[in-house]
Amino acid sequence: MTDITTIASATTAAFLASFVEVVEAFTIVLAVGVTQGWRPACMGAGLAAAVLAAFVLLLGPLLSLVPVHGLQFAIGVLLILFGMRWLRKAILRSSGILALHDEAKAFAEETSTLQRQAKERRANYLAGVASFKAVLLEGVEVVFIVIAVGTVHGLTLYASLGALGAVILVLAIGLVVHRPLARVPENTLKFVVGLMLTSFGIFWTGEGLGAPWPGADLAIPGILAIFALFSAAAVGRLRRPLAAGEAR
Repeated sequence: MTDITTIASATTAAFLASFVEVVEAFTIVLAVGVTQGWRPACMGAGLAAAVLAAFVLLLGPLLSLVPVHGLQFAIGVLLILFGMRWLRKAILRSSGILALHDEAKAFAEETSTLQRQAKERRANYLAGVASFKAVLLEGVEVVFIVIAVGTVHGLTLYASLGALGAVILVLAIGLVVHRPLARVPENTLKFVVGLMLTSFGIFWTGEGLGAPWPGADLAIPGILAIFALFSAAAVGRLRRPLAAGEAR
């Protein structure tokens, strides 16, 4: 029987990761809607959603054909690569080496681009493409995370509910405030998601190789704690040279 800790971890990871990706997609769709009208914005976003749905329907049955241990290993390795990418960027941004992602700035840049294209005959087409690309690119990451954290232990329903909750929350807030969600602590969320995905990845890679984990699913929080300490130490180590340079 699946441990409640694993269910909560999978749901939380899917929710937080999806929240970040949906915020980024919403920023572009909002820029398209404000500058070019909501028709191309909604058409582009809707078409992307249909493509993502078709992708899920095709991929789901194929995964059921893969042996469990092989699936655990493959998804575990992919989660490690995916999680470490998020974690690396979050560490570099937390340490000041990379600039923090600014949704207000992204909205302004996209709006400026769309306004320059507004004079072209195919302005509505370009606006729809921008909306389509934003939803598709961010949506692919959401789909991958939901499948990755949900498939191995039969938690796809819980992971999907977490992702759906994130989509509903972002849309609800966005429709009320009608502006980019600039105050979302995106880097903090990416830090947490990076830790969670990496921890899941290491755990499932070990299971795929047949390695026994002490405490079974309870080993996941332990792995996460180790990586959290390592990441915090990395941020502190990277900040010191920057602080020394500023002092000079």
